[in-house]
Amino acid sequence: MLVYVYKSNKKQQTYLYVLKRDNFDDVPEQLMATFGKPTFVMILALQKRQKLAQVDIHKLTNELNLNGFYLQLPPPNEDLLKAHKQTQDKNKENKGQTSK
Repeated sequence: MLVYVYKSNKKQQTYLYVLKRDNFDDVPEQLMATFGKPTFVMILALQKRQKLAQVDIHKLTNELNLNGFYLQLPPPNEDLLKAHKQTQDKNKENKGQTSK
């Protein structure tokens, strides 16, 4: 299966996978309006791949077969403050356990 990949000009790290080059008929109009003008990135031959860096290949093929497209959103931003607070809380718990 060949897949055509486009990046969004409005949303960073957002990609649209379709089954036919420059054919967005299966993509809802509202999604296309949010996505912006698609910029062609590459063609992927999925049968030659076992995995992709940012996308579960099985989910990708299922969505393509069901809907005719797949939207790859950027990974969520890491909340560094939350991670720091969790580390601090764990350190306090560990100190409390060792002092007993």
